Order: sequence, then C-alpha cells, then structure tokens
Amino acid sequence: MTGSDETPTHLPPPCTEALREYYRDDHIVVVEKPAFLLSVPGRGPLKTDSVLTRLQAQEPDIRLVHRLDLDTSGLMVFARTAAAQGAMTRAFQRREVGKRYDAVVAGRVADDSGEINLPISPDWANRPRQKICHQRGKPAVTRYRVEARTDTSTWLSLYPLTGRSHQLRIHTRELGHPILGCDLYAPEEVLARSPRLLLHAAWLSFPHPAWGLNIRFQSAPAFATDWAER
Repeated sequence: MTGSDETPTHLPPPCTEALREYYRDDHIVVVEKPAFLLSVPGRGPLKTDSVLTRLQAQEPDIRLVHRLDLDTSGLMVFARTAAAQGAMTRAFQRREVGKRYDAVVAGRVADDSGEINLPISPDWANRPRQKICHQRGKPAVTRYRVEARTDTSTWLSLYPLTGRSHQLRIHTRELGHPILGCDLYAPEEVLARSPRLLLHAAWLSFPHPAWGLNIRFQSAPAFATDWAER
C-alpha cells in the first residue's frame, strides 16, 4: 500500500462531513475524502473515525490502497477484493497511477511551469515533519504548472512523480511558496490565511485492476470558489 498519511500526534478536529462516492464496481470504490478526516484510524479511541472505518462499517471487506494526509482533501481509491488490492498496489509501485493536486500557495510563482527535484527524509527530531536531505533523503520529484495568479497567491497544479511523506508541502515551501493553511511548513502569516490546508487530490487515473483499461476521475476542491480572496 502506498501514500503519505502520517498518524497525527495531535487530536484531529471532528469531521462531520460525509464521504462523497464517485464510482463503484465489483472491484473498487472511489471516494472523495474531506479535509480533517483520517485515511485510516489512528491510535486511541478518539482517532477511530477515518475513511477506511466509515467504508468498512458498510462493507467489512473494503481494503486500503493508498492514503492522503489528514489535512488534504480529495480522491481516494479502495479495493473491494484482495486481488484488486494487489493489482492496485502494483500499479502504484510501477508508477502507472496518474495524480494531480490543486494547491493555493503564497505569493506569485514566477515561472509558468517547472520541476522540483529534492530528496526527502524524516526529520526525526521534529516528527512528524520531514526535511530535505541530500545525504540520506529518498528521491522526490514534483512537477508544477501555474493555473492562475493574484497579487498575493498562486493556484498550482501539482504532479508528484514520487510519493514521499509531505512531498508537496515541502517542495512548494522550497520553491519559496508554501501552501496556504499549512501548519507544518508555512510561516504563521501563511498558516493564518486559511482555516484548512489548501491542497486537494483533484485527479486520479489508473489501470482498472480487473480490466486493465485506464480509467480516470476528477474532483474540484471546495476552496475553488473563494481562493482568490485569501
């Protein structure tokens, strides 16, 4: 199983927002995760609510394929059989899964597109934070494209070619443009500009685990309507 979800050391706020189901067949189900809902349950009775536990309450055999950070909203795919889970895991490992994230970052990004290639490793002294480390870090590559700019913010499409923990948060910070609402890597004034992390898993494509044909899903973030005002 792949993904970048870290078990939070703090107590996540209760998430009353419902899951939105995008697709279901005999092999997989695709849903949209709200911000502030765990992908999988954490430790302790106050961290049991998650996408996985909500789905398993209705269908106990639902299986995890990948994860999203607590603060990130967007598309997730789950397997309904062991065979589908195995096929989806292999697709992630072979980088056959296409992903695009929408993000609003602080400031005006100068270049219309680019690539960030900086290795990432755990920051053990400041867990759950990660850090750029050229000696021990694992390769991490993110491509980006500017979709729109205001005087104080930029809307980016982000294309992670690897799946390191907090990759998009760290890479945009290293670009000099941290994501609005990021409580781990943004300065206080950037954190204060949004009550949530403005990062959304907006596009997901992969070979169907049973049929092999490529399928794709797209989801618009809730913050699309007012991002320019932040």
